[in-house]
Amino acid sequence: MYFIDAINTLCPLSEETRLQLEAVTTPCRFPKRYRLVREGEFCHSAYFIEQGMTRSFWIVNGEEITTSFSCEGGIVFSMDELYYGRLSEEVVETLEPTEARRIALDDLRRLFMTNLELANWGRIIHQNEYRRLHRSHKERLTLPAEERYEAFCRQFPEVCRRAQLGYIASYLGISLSTLSRLRAKRR
Repeated sequence: MYFIDAINTLCPLSEETRLQLEAVTTPCRFPKRYRLVREGEFCHSAYFIEQGMTRSFWIVNGEEITTSFSCEGGIVFSMDELYYGRLSEEVVETLEPTEARRIALDDLRRLFMTNLELANWGRIIHQNEYRRLHRSHKERLTLPAEERYEAFCRQFPEVCRRAQLGYIASYLGISLSTLSRLRAKRR
C-alpha cells in the first residue's frame, strides 16, 4: 500500500505497526470534485491519498481561498475535528478521481496514543506542515508575486502540473490574470 510506504519514508514502521494500520483502514474511491471534508460538518474520517489530488480551502465571503494541496502519500482530515472536537471550518475536495484509504478519526487518535511509531509520524507530518505554513505566510508577506510563484513551483512541482491555475492563484494570494502572466513569462 502506497500510504504505508509514504509513512515509512518519514518514520520507519515495524511490521506490527504496518499490520495495525492496515487493519483499521479501508480502501475507497472518489470522483473528481467530491468533498471529503465539508465546512460545518463532522467527517469522522481521515484519508491517506493513494492516487489523485485534493485541495483544502476556506469559504470567505462566498469566495474559495485555497489553503493547501495534497497528492499521493499525503493525508487529509479536518484539524478542527481531530484536535478540537469542532465542526470543520475547512473543505477538502478531490481535484482528480481519487483513491484513498479511510481511517476513522477515533482509530487514528487511539493509534497516536498507543503506538510510538505512529505518534512520531504524526509529529513529523505536523512539523512539516507547520514549516510549510510558516514559509508560505512569510513569502506572502515579503515576496513579490513572481518570486512566490517560483518558490511554489519548486516546492510543489506536481501541483503546478496538475491543479487548475485559479486554485494556485488563490493559494498564492494573487489574481488569475497575474498568475497567467507569470506562467507565460516563465516559458
